[in-house]
Amino acid sequence: MVLLAGFLFSACSKDKFATVPKIEFVDISPNAFASDLTSLYKESAPKLVLKVTDSEGDFGSGSITDSSQIYIKNLLTNNLDSFPFPDLTRAPKKDFSAQVSINLFEALDCITPAPNRPAIDTNYFEVYITDAKRNKSNVITTTKPVYFECK
Repeated sequence: MVLLAGFLFSACSKDKFATVPKIEFVDISPNAFASDLTSLYKESAPKLVLKVTDSEGDFGSGSITDSSQIYIKNLLTNNLDSFPFPDLTRAPKKDFSAQVSINLFEALDCITPAPNRPAIDTNYFEVYITDAKRNKSNVITTTKPVYFECK
């Protein structure tokens, strides 16, 4: 399931582009959500925004064999999920720079509330990406939490 809400493409002359993709944490918004909300509320789930740069821009070829992925590890539960990039065949390839918005609906999780635990878990995420040549980006940890109400 594709969890990417959208891409904003921009050229940035001061970025140094390399073969290995680079990601930076931009934001998570909103930073609160409840576990009892069904997939009908998926679009209102928190979105993780990353800045992605890469010299070749070899992401999202649209092919089922495309190996470019986004990996998100929930640091509360240690669950790791991977999600494919959307079709980016129309995006500029050389000196690729974009802000990527990822819907976190399926990456959110909580630990079952116990009598002496708060019913709200704090979720942080570890994130990295791979391009079509399987070059792995740097690994980042989100600096802004998602407060997830466990019901």
